[in-house]
Amino acid sequence: MGPIVVIAASAGGLTSIKQIVAALPASCSASVFIVWHTGNRPSILPNILSMTSHLPVGHGEDGEPIKAGRVYVAPPDKHMRLGFGSIWLDQGSKVHFARPAADPLFMSAAETYGERVVGIVLSGYGGDGADGLATVKARGGLALVQKPQEAEQPSMPWAALMVDHPDASLPVTEIAARVAALT
Repeated sequence: MGPIVVIAASAGGLTSIKQIVAALPASCSASVFIVWHTGNRPSILPNILSMTSHLPVGHGEDGEPIKAGRVYVAPPDKHMRLGFGSIWLDQGSKVHFARPAADPLFMSAAETYGERVVGIVLSGYGGDGADGLATVKARGGLALVQKPQEAEQPSMPWAALMVDHPDASLPVTEIAARVAALT
């Protein structure tokens, strides 16, 4: 199994998510997991990403085995967590007023996969993803943050920068190129 890429975004993050997913090559060895704050509303994010992705995209399912070269999106109103080799979904308490939230995904990925994890925090309100990204870095993973000046809603990137010192704060085009090169 290749790298584990975990991505967090909220308001203003759709274009950034699309750029990163579109940059992943068909030969991608990574497993990519995305949390976008949809709450309990239906999500068509997998359909949107499928339009430009070279990889299969779908909502993660409880107990689903993790496969390389696939993009998993957290389903509405469920936290997505990673265990060794599989996805786990739950309707636990909201984290940073969100479910799905990034911190449960990032923390479980870091605890399970350590230095194989690439964590990315993109545009959005609030501080979701900041603690999880700090955990990714503490466990030896790569921590990337969208440049707040570029983000439509810079709260999540700023929070990630303030909680810990990520490895880099970059424009999304550079994040996409870096992730594509790693995978």
